[in-house]
Amino acid sequence: MRPQYITTQQGLQRQSPPMRLFEKAKRFGIWNPSEIDLRQDQQDWQRLNDQERDLLLRLTALFQAGEEAVTLDLLPLIQVIAREGRIEEEMYLTTFLFEEAKHVDFFRRVLDEVAGVSHDLTPYLTENYTAIFSEALPQALQALTTDHSPVAQARAAATYNMIVEGVLAETGYHAFHTVLRRNQIMPGQLQGITYTKQDESRHIAYGLYLLSRLIACDEAVWDVVEATMSELMVAAAGVITDAFSFYDPIPFNLNEDEFIEYAWSQFQKRYARLEQARGQSLETIIQIAAASEETDG
Repeated sequence: MRPQYITTQQGLQRQSPPMRLFEKAKRFGIWNPSEIDLRQDQQDWQRLNDQERDLLLRLTALFQAGEEAVTLDLLPLIQVIAREGRIEEEMYLTTFLFEEAKHVDFFRRVLDEVAGVSHDLTPYLTENYTAIFSEALPQALQALTTDHSPVAQARAAATYNMIVEGVLAETGYHAFHTVLRRNQIMPGQLQGITYTKQDESRHIAYGLYLLSRLIACDEAVWDVVEATMSELMVAAAGVITDAFSFYDPIPFNLNEDEFIEYAWSQFQKRYARLEQARGQSLETIIQIAAASEETDG
């Protein structure tokens, strides 16, 4: 028998971090990839040299595969939260699949309509990339179909929100913004990247809240989060170095060290935030989430 309906008994906790993020998703997440104008992008693409095209194609392919992977693997996390009766969190999580699917749609439009790509792009996906997106990510999220424990939830969120989104995607956005803004090219792709980054900043904010809640309630969770993030950060750094290793010189005058440092700064920022949750009360976790700039996505 279904338990009593929470929203008929006590309503919704509208000031909770997940509900505040839900409000932001309703305001800022309703953008349509099909409405982004890519005509200038098509012209700009034709003016790039082969190496510049290849780098942008590589970055776009990495995002395309990553967004598809998350879209395919995310559902078990939503189901676990629903089983626990956390209605505010589930309501916000319903926006995740919608947004990740839109990201798949957007990056494929760029590949089809700007780059004119019809060939297989999987050669761009290196061993470090597949270690995260083809192995660690699906394993951690699909494990939730049979293991609903806080430890399993923490491993999934650390993999998805902290490494995939919080390190790799954030570093990728930084690369796109650096190239496209500096060179004043491809405004349609830049607009879509900006929307995608805004969506995923909300995802990261929820991941920080979820992990902080789990850590505060069970000290054993911290060891799993620490181990997962530390292990996967090695492969994540490898994804970045792999992307630059094919070019000499690197197109657009990019500096590999800048992006490695940026990735590590993203990792350290999230790691420090999660470490604060150890030994804290749930009330304090909520206060930290409310005050954090991470919820400004």
